[in-house]
Amino acid sequence: MHFDDENMAHDSLSHISYFRLKYYWKDMLDPETEEDFLSTASFEDVLKRYDFDRQLRVILFSAIEIIEVALRTKIINHLSQAANSGLWYLDRNLFERQDYFEDFVYDLKYEFNRCTEPFAKKYIEENPDWDYGSFDGPNPDAWMIFEGATFGTLSKMYKNLKNQMPARSKIANDFGLYSANEFSSWLEAISVTRNIIAHHSRLWNRTLSKQTMNLKSHRDKWLNTPLTEGQKKKPYGIITAMLYLCNAVCPQNNIREQLLHLLDNNQDVPYSRLGFSGTWRNEPIWK
Repeated sequence: MHFDDENMAHDSLSHISYFRLKYYWKDMLDPETEEDFLSTASFEDVLKRYDFDRQLRVILFSAIEIIEVALRTKIINHLSQAANSGLWYLDRNLFERQDYFEDFVYDLKYEFNRCTEPFAKKYIEENPDWDYGSFDGPNPDAWMIFEGATFGTLSKMYKNLKNQMPARSKIANDFGLYSANEFSSWLEAISVTRNIIAHHSRLWNRTLSKQTMNLKSHRDKWLNTPLTEGQKKKPYGIITAMLYLCNAVCPQNNIREQLLHLLDNNQDVPYSRLGFSGTWRNEPIWK
């Protein structure tokens, strides 16, 4: 590999580990030996990719915040109003799989018990019979306990709601989707991506375990050309889905502008490895 500045390389490797960087240069290896670097391989290009990936994850975490806060709010509002109760989350009749339902309640209570927000601490202090390992005893209303819920718990709970529930469809509709199942699929994929980003892991050239499905119908600007199988596997699919959801619940967001600015200012970075390929720039959602 070529190094323009060895001192800079030493400095970089002193705070970014070799194994963290190595997957940014996989395509710089000779495909025949898979060990030797191509003559064009440059450490400076590796760092450009790394920094691009870092900036991308920062932008996407802002998008996830918009989606997560809105999802939590809409779950609380729609289901509390439909049930006319703040304790609807304890009603097993609202859920398909009873084993998933019980795991969800225990996870929800455990996460609330760990919550460091003053309202959670005050509730637990004022209710000495509170037991996060049991359904019994005092339980906070949904608008309180769900503020401590993780994105993963919200996603799993939504997926397990009864299919015929009007509130389930209303939540999906608020996010611009006409299918609750499609929305649930997107939430699962976002949850996986959120965990990657939250742990500062790599999105660059990554194949995601949960893929974004194409929409059969939608309310807002989406894609004229469906996602290819390659784009579904790469971050492009989930990035586009996240942008769609942000636009639906928070039209004044600037996520698209931030992403385009990042891409336009890194033309020498082959971000096609993230799935940005073909005529993606001409799709309605990116205009």
